[in-house]
Amino acid sequence: MVKAVNTWSIDQEIVKGPVDKAMEVLEALVQPGSPHRLGEIASRTGLAKPTVHRHLRTMAEHGFAEPAEGGSYRPGPRLLGLAAAALDDSRVLELTRPALADLRRRTGHVAFYAARHARDAVYLEQSEPAREYRMNTRPGHRSPLYACGVGLAMLSALPADECADVLDAPGLEARTPCTLTDPAALRTVLAEAALRGYAVDDEYDEQDVRSVAAPVVDAEGRVVGAIGISGLTFTLDPDGVEVSGPMVRAAARTVSAGLGARTPVLGVVPAEPRRGERS
Repeated sequence: MVKAVNTWSIDQEIVKGPVDKAMEVLEALVQPGSPHRLGEIASRTGLAKPTVHRHLRTMAEHGFAEPAEGGSYRPGPRLLGLAAAALDDSRVLELTRPALADLRRRTGHVAFYAARHARDAVYLEQSEPAREYRMNTRPGHRSPLYACGVGLAMLSALPADECADVLDAPGLEARTPCTLTDPAALRTVLAEAALRGYAVDDEYDEQDVRSVAAPVVDAEGRVVGAIGISGLTFTLDPDGVEVSGPMVRAAARTVSAGLGARTPVLGVVPAEPRRGERS
């Protein structure tokens, strides 16, 4: 039986082989704020400094890392070149970039695209207006699926068993005082998102930040990612969500259509009878 890519067993979490450790070092290396000191990377990965140094030295020999001042390291030219080539060759990102630029222009908010890896949303592309503040959701940033708009959007379109794998995992951690960690409450939010075609992150991932996101699917109906926008709560208020939500949903459907997906049919919320009408 072929093992699903996104599964992760307890044994795999406990026993780390050399490749696992190298991947953790590589992920820490590309975090914002480069260059990173050896001790910082060791602290982030939980690995011993000699182990981190050995992996960094090997990566530097192959161009994946580059020594910097004070014994720190930054991503190397070969790693940057491979990343740029992969992103440039991505069909979904090719379709997403103009959609994000249009969303940024029409809403005035940061627009971004994220994909799923296991139980996380990984931000891959962003279109940001010029302003005095910057969101934490930079390319490469990761957030739990249950705690961010793009993650909730993807969960709302996933098969029930895959969604349950995330929601029923033990120990869902709160990232802010508003984060939903109760599976029943999360399922209610996801049902609403599936009905209207977009999810709302109401300060679940970052305090004072609200986001709206919609899933992107391929020709087989599989969730490949999500498109979203975010803004400070006073700029993206509930009225703004009602206006921007359909725009985000339309952008995600445009990208999905480019991937060969059929336009989904939205559920309809029963309207209250008008005065004088019989229900």
